[in-house]
Amino acid sequence: MNGLMLVARREIVTQVRTKAFVIGLLITAALVAAISFAPKLFGGPESYALGTVDSQRLPLEAAAPDAEFTWRAFPDEAAAKQAVLAGDVDAVLVGGTKVLTDGKIDDQLGVLLQSVNREAKLGAAGVSIPPLQVVSVGADTRYQAARTGLATVLVIVLFMMLIGQATMVAMGVVEEKGSRIVEILLATLRPWQLLGGKIVGLGVVGLINLVTILAVGLAASMASGISADFPPGMPGLVAGVLVWFVLGYAFFATLAGAFASLVSRQEEVNSVLTPLIMVIMVSYFVSFFATRDPTGTLATVTSYVPPFSSMIMPVRMAAAEVPLWQAGLSMAAMVVAVLAALAFGAKVYQRAVLRTGARVKLGDVVRAR
Repeated sequence: MNGLMLVARREIVTQVRTKAFVIGLLITAALVAAISFAPKLFGGPESYALGTVDSQRLPLEAAAPDAEFTWRAFPDEAAAKQAVLAGDVDAVLVGGTKVLTDGKIDDQLGVLLQSVNREAKLGAAGVSIPPLQVVSVGADTRYQAARTGLATVLVIVLFMMLIGQATMVAMGVVEEKGSRIVEILLATLRPWQLLGGKIVGLGVVGLINLVTILAVGLAASMASGISADFPPGMPGLVAGVLVWFVLGYAFFATLAGAFASLVSRQEEVNSVLTPLIMVIMVSYFVSFFATRDPTGTLATVTSYVPPFSSMIMPVRMAAAEVPLWQAGLSMAAMVVAVLAALAFGAKVYQRAVLRTGARVKLGDVVRAR
């Protein structure tokens, strides 16, 4: 174990001291912050489509001159409900006493309607005015847009992190094998210590990048005000993302290191990593589909199947409410897959890493005794 930690420490120190790592981390943090502020800076004026049923239009323009309002009159409440559910209008004022919405009304619009309605009726009657009753005619969609946005960002981040870190492990293995440094290292270390130390060390580097992205993104979202739209349970979601990254990285990085030990030249790395890259790509595309339909059959089934679950389940958890038992079952299956990958990868690496020259066939390595 001491040998593994020494290798891990070497990988961490080597990576974090490079200018490329520092500059890349700063650029990533700046991009994440810019994306978090983009909706506020380039969103333009707020615009609302409103309707009325047996009610006068409220003078909202005077209270919010920077916003745009369009009004439609409906003959009855049934027609107004259909328009709300179809998304033709954001809200409908009915009889001057209640507001129809599809889910939770926009915060700014809700405040405007309540305050302007109260001021208008006070001016006319000079008496105490009850607040407008907000009635939802559809599902509660208050957090859906934020969930979809978070899930989409999460897909991209996990995809880039998993494929990038796994490739780094593979390139490191081939570099050591091609330069024959591995022969010197294995004189004092066991093969599993060398491979494990590389996986752990580069995994910590990946976690540094991921934690930076999450921390900067959350801080910038709070500063820009976007965090007000985030669903509850964000700390649990962030913790879950970190755990799923560790599991996914452990699986793909182990196999990437094992497959890379079959070749001696970096030009051959892409060919041996093709199966892993294809699996990651499939996970990526299904995860994107899951951002729009997180409860669909495809997203639900694949979120239980390792290694696809390492990307799809955290995306489902961000895009919709997922029962705890489902997440736990999926995570347990992924842990079993990681253990199997570690056992298989260690065996392949041990038998192939000292075979230099031509590419070693995986079948020959597996059958070797």
